[in-house]
Amino acid sequence: MKISSVLLSPIYALALASGAKSFADNPIIGSKWLNKKGLHEKRVSLAMRMAAWRRRKLENLVAPDHRRQYAETGFVKIENFLSPEVFAAVTRELAERDFERYDMKQGDTVTRRAIIDDSDLETLPGFKAARNDPRLTNLLRYVSSHDGQPLLVVQIVMALPSVVTAGSTDPQTALHSDTFQPTAKAWLFLRDVGEEDGPFAYVPGSHEMTPQRLAWERGISENADAIENVYSARGSLRIMPDALGALGYGQPVKMTVKANTLIVADTHGFHARSPSYKTTTRIEIYGSLRRNPFLPFTGLHIASLPFIASGMNRWIISGMRLRSRLGIKGSPWRDAGLGRADEWSKRLDKPPAA
Repeated sequence: MKISSVLLSPIYALALASGAKSFADNPIIGSKWLNKKGLHEKRVSLAMRMAAWRRRKLENLVAPDHRRQYAETGFVKIENFLSPEVFAAVTRELAERDFERYDMKQGDTVTRRAIIDDSDLETLPGFKAARNDPRLTNLLRYVSSHDGQPLLVVQIVMALPSVVTAGSTDPQTALHSDTFQPTAKAWLFLRDVGEEDGPFAYVPGSHEMTPQRLAWERGISENADAIENVYSARGSLRIMPDALGALGYGQPVKMTVKANTLIVADTHGFHARSPSYKTTTRIEIYGSLRRNPFLPFTGLHIASLPFIASGMNRWIISGMRLRSRLGIKGSPWRDAGLGRADEWSKRLDKPPAA
């Protein structure tokens, strides 16, 4: 073991009681010996039990039908989510307003976040109504099993087909689980998403641990030093579609949807962004909520404090900038300047075809 690992071993050990998931970056989480003794398996099992316990305390936040949808599939889908008046206001504001934008390029795809905090909402009444809709925030809380403050931004996914980018691969198109614990993400689609528009795909029921899934994860953890995929090594496990049946699951379902459809999903379940074979732009209000999986309570989230919640998106961006200035392993997000949310990024290899 490296001297640095020995010196940092107390920190690595404390991380066991957190959402830390990387086999590669934490020698305790990635220990073959400990995982053969059941370390990863026990962390997964405990995280799932704690989430179920917390979720029962949050049942009053969501409608019974939505609880049933989640229990059966791992996601909740609501069509015509916003009223026609609010949806029209959102689309109008999106077309007329310049936003602070941050881009992350992965393979042939750029994911953009357009920052909207409370100070912006006073001039964006449509987005204010959409972002503050309690059905959206409460579904994120219920699915994640935490009564915390979700991250909510405008997200734009701009993709070029592989034939244009010489085979550059978007890692989000591989079926994967985000982490070992239940965690919630939401997409309120502001435009139609068709079969070739890179729709979100989800394996129904894969939010639940089957005995086969738990054994599969244990096997991976016992050979963590042999994991070739960098994302799997960091704890976001990848799986091939033909391996799903052996874990007790069916095949992924593509979420081809009409504009104004909300999907909230537990991304502990297997999911992916479907590959597209044409130039696409997908635009949505995106939300996420993930906290420590071992907390014995649902609330007390620091991000829920008013002075943090009101400007959380810019707090996050400021944190990224500070990490870069301190020389800490940086964020993949890059400042794309002020402009229209869905203006094609110059970080892509070519502009879209006319």
